[in-house]
Amino acid sequence: MKKILWGLLLPAFLGIASCKKESNTPSPVKFMSFAAGNEWVYKSTDNSSGATQTDTVKATGNDSAANGRIYKVYSNTGGPNEYYNNTGSDYYTFRSLHTSFIDTSLEVLYLKDDLAVNGTWPQNVAFSVEFFGTQIPLVLTLTNKIAQKGITKVVNGETYNNVTDVQTVLTVTGVPALVTYSLASDIHYYYAPKIGQIENKTLINFSAAGLSPTTVNQKMELQSSTIL
Repeated sequence: MKKILWGLLLPAFLGIASCKKESNTPSPVKFMSFAAGNEWVYKSTDNSSGATQTDTVKATGNDSAANGRIYKVYSNTGGPNEYYNNTGSDYYTFRSLHTSFIDTSLEVLYLKDDLAVNGTWPQNVAFSVEFFGTQIPLVLTLTNKIAQKGITKVVNGETYNNVTDVQTVLTVTGVPALVTYSLASDIHYYYAPKIGQIENKTLINFSAAGLSPTTVNQKMELQSSTIL
């Protein structure tokens, strides 16, 4: 499943009566759009092979319930449907993790828009792998951090303002002391108001004795969007 995340400004104003006057306070900018028909075109590039793929993601207007939350359904021309939820300042999706040591889909809290720069939130994923004939329980931790806020970023020739940069670092715990392994990651998701995800850069290198090495080096860039 493509790792595509969305956004839309939800204009809402609260009129407060005081001394026979009214003042309007705008709602916070949101980084997700649920409006049926909204559409995003993304180009994915495998930096290792140079292969590219262009896919279109579209909000369907349908709902799906999971983990006590109502998820909006998005179609994707490059694969199965995707599912997104916004609850207050928290943004959730179901994301696939496919490597030589883990193959699963899980609910991910991918953005907390109320955090300041350097604010973090972790997510632990329990799994097990076979080391030399023995199943070993391990934990993969995704540590997310607001690396930057309010920046300007150019993607595919388009300039986006007030962009939020979320950095994700992967770590593994529980690996036996006798097993030599290496895990390095450099993952960034960039979100623009009204539009949502405009770019993703993912670099992961993992190797361990007895397992096939994993290398992921890819970029996803927004080509165009239609926000109704």
